Amino acid sequence: MRVVIQRVANARVTVDGEAVGSIGAGLLAFLGIHVDDDEADADWLVDKMLDLRIFQSADGKFDQSLQEARGELLVVSQFTLLANTRKGRRPSFTDAARPEQAIPLYERFTDRARAHGVPTATGRFGASMQVAMVNDGPVTVILDTRDR
Repeated sequence: MRVVIQRVANARVTVDGEAVGSIGAGLLAFLGIHVDDDEADADWLVDKMLDLRIFQSADGKFDQSLQEARGELLVVSQFTLLANTRKGRRPSFTDAARPEQAIPLYERFTDRARAHGVPTATGRFGASMQVAMVNDGPVTVILDTRDR
């Protein structure tokens, strides 16, 4: 499981011109689910993301987590994070989980964030989405369960 998180001043996702999720200050998380991922991967990844100290305190140091900064979370499914580009010019997505496996793990990820008390919005799984955001920093971090 891989997540690319961006610290944002605000973010919004729309589908067919309709806003389906938006947040104020916090994290925009693009989540890719691998064919080998399971519930333990989702739990570990969301916990790691929520505890990551990438928000600044009053003295300018990166020493606050999303929860400590009282930030919000917008989670957008993105199977293209699992692209294999080793051969040729067209990415292969065979490492990305099929929807029947990915949707329950995506929902577990977002439900766990909410259970931690983090206001959490989502995109629409499998839809063609337009994502708008104001990156804060910019601060962008990649977390992957295969790195633990």
